[in-house]
Amino acid sequence: MSLDPSEIIFLIIISVENILGGLSSVRFKSSCPMNISHLDHLVLTVRDLNRTTHFYSKVLGMEVITFKGDRKALSFREQKLNLHQAGKEFEPKAKTPTPGSADLCLITKTPLTTVAAHLEVTYTVSFTDRTGAVGPIRSLYFRDPDHNLIEISNYQQ
Repeated sequence: MSLDPSEIIFLIIISVENILGGLSSVRFKSSCPMNISHLDHLVLTVRDLNRTTHFYSKVLGMEVITFKGDRKALSFREQKLNLHQAGKEFEPKAKTPTPGSADLCLITKTPLTTVAAHLEVTYTVSFTDRTGAVGPIRSLYFRDPDHNLIEISNYQQ
């Protein structure tokens, strides 16, 4: 009996899944010739630009920047969150831009106990262990003014 390459790949995936207990613990390398190096920015659609910029600058320490006239973004290190006012989005945009639809995981070296103490004045936080992009993380969660889920994490050593 002869198998075509797609059948062989499927059998390998099933074997790995059975051995490791699921695909969640396996990383597959794409055969795509493009190699993405990092995330430059993402867009948050928000109800209130002033409330959002206040939250992200005062609570999370991000820098508010203005560009291309009066557009707003939140900058941290080499990334940024561009902000679109709901109903006044810039083109091109997501098919259904919606405030409160994002789940963001932000990494910090600041101990989570320090982060929690800073946040607990205003925000309810909860802790959990998760798997980050490069290893295990310990995270705390809370919501921004649009009810996006914000996860602040430390990589486990």
